[in-house]
Amino acid sequence: MDVPVVDLRLPWRDVPEGVRRAVEARLGALVVEAVTRVGGFSPGAAVRLTLADGRRAFAKAVGPEPNAESADIYRAEARIAAALPAGVPSPRLLASFDSGGWVALLFDYVEGHPPADPWRADELERVLDALDRLSVTLTPSPISAPPPEERFGEAFRGWRLLVEARDTGTDDLTGLDTWAARHLDELAGLEAGWPDAVKGETLVHGDIRADNLLLTADDVMVVDWPWAFLGAPWFDLLQMLPSVRMQGGPHPEKIFTAHPVARDADPTAVTTALAALTGYFVRQSRQPPPPGLPTLRAFQSAQATPALEWLRLRTSWA
Repeated sequence: MDVPVVDLRLPWRDVPEGVRRAVEARLGALVVEAVTRVGGFSPGAAVRLTLADGRRAFAKAVGPEPNAESADIYRAEARIAAALPAGVPSPRLLASFDSGGWVALLFDYVEGHPPADPWRADELERVLDALDRLSVTLTPSPISAPPPEERFGEAFRGWRLLVEARDTGTDDLTGLDTWAARHLDELAGLEAGWPDAVKGETLVHGDIRADNLLLTADDVMVVDWPWAFLGAPWFDLLQMLPSVRMQGGPHPEKIFTAHPVARDADPTAVTTALAALTGYFVRQSRQPPPPGLPTLRAFQSAQATPALEWLRLRTSWA
């Protein structure tokens, strides 16, 4: 399914002058070129900066409008990125700061590209190998991070919220997948156990998908860490696979069961976590678009379809 991943990025020239000057001060040189980089859903600026001394850096900056939650997401990313040890394949955070409600993050610039859409078999293999290495590097977690229920406790209530909406008459479930509608109460019950299902000692990225990956000449870099938490080593793989399927990749079950990080995963825990993830995609896709993020719901809906297909397979419910 061809779904736009990119929302309108803010041009660097539209970032407040005080923020741009503060970026130059922290980088120690004037910016002579700013090239917007595509990908993701933040309504802020995301730019490759070329400095007067020839160096390059990557800058992200977002303000309180049009999406009030984006600044806090950037602050969370800054806390995680600042703590990541050198062995983690992620661009190094150079600086971060708040200024007048704006938040800016400055990273080493990495020369790379996201995986192709649709997925190529060789690039998918590189990413799957990288996830194996990442889980080893991040188990046990080298930094402090919140537990899963603190990070996603409100988000992973999709099926239960749909039950509430059905019972109160605020959602007649029009358009809901017929299998999901038939098993809605069972899905809500299954979903409720997700925090225990994903408990673990691994630092989990929590939002791995193609636009949060950069393929370099000899590595796979993982970017955008605001949702990181302590959890099971297989969660990142599980969370990524609906988006892989959406973008032309193999069936998730085939990849998951063959991957080293899933070798010791409890099957019931995996199905429970998948139920929570799927409920999130399904319920969110039925909500109005958030301010400044007009394509997000379509992206969530596109992931809901393969996630539901996978969940139906794993539950074996008719």
